Amino acid sequence: MSYMRGDLLTRTRKLVKGLAMPTPRWLKAMEEAPPVTFPRTDGKIPKIELPEDVYVRKFFKKNPDSLYHDAVKISSFDPPPARIFAWRVLELKEQGVSEEEAMAVADMEYQAEKKAKKKAYSELKQISRLLGKKPPPNPYPSAIREIQAEEKKLVRDRFFNPKILEIVKKMKEEKVAELQGQQSDGVNAAGGGGGGQRGGWNNGGGGQHGGWNNGGGGQRGGWNNGGGGQHGAWNNGQRGGWNSGPRW
Repeated sequence: MSYMRGDLLTRTRKLVKGLAMPTPRWLKAMEEAPPVTFPRTDGKIPKIELPEDVYVRKFFKKNPDSLYHDAVKISSFDPPPARIFAWRVLELKEQGVSEEEAMAVADMEYQAEKKAKKKAYSELKQISRLLGKKPPPNPYPSAIREIQAEEKKLVRDRFFNPKILEIVKKMKEEKVAELQGQQSDGVNAAGGGGGGQRGGWNNGGGGQHGGWNNGGGGQRGGWNNGGGGQHGAWNNGQRGGWNSGPRW
């Protein structure tokens, strides 16, 4: 619908002109001071880049350990060392220094600052030892050290917090119950086979011992067809073996 296109002022004008709604009181004031219209993008949002981003990438390429040792605190007002390095390069370039020399000077200042922090903490530890006290924590910890300090509390709670110990106990009990249920299901599945006779290939008679019996009941042996009560094999009514006639 054409009257639904455009901003609020355009749509209201169309509705009032078409007598679809009465003229609102604010329309005249809005026409005198229309709202600000922002230009629309064509679907391609350009990437925001600052002038120092080039040197930030070069800093991380030269000092990859800084990604893990220098914490980037979003809520802090102190910028990370990479950003300070890039700003220093831009400052030196504005003073007429070449790019290579500016990067070398900024890198030298960064390394000197790192060494000064390490030296300050080592001196602080020496003073604590002389006074017979425990050395204080490092005032310039790396990002890895800060993460480890936070995780250390959680690891300690895992072994000493009664609530967590209770949760672990319940998990162990559930696991044991699950294993017992699986074992009982396996035993029931194994014990649910045929029953009654001993042996196999029995068709017909009941209670016999042996196999390949067809017909008669109560005989012992095998390959018996017909007669009942005989002992032996391949008999047809008599006792013995391979006999097809009267007994001598």
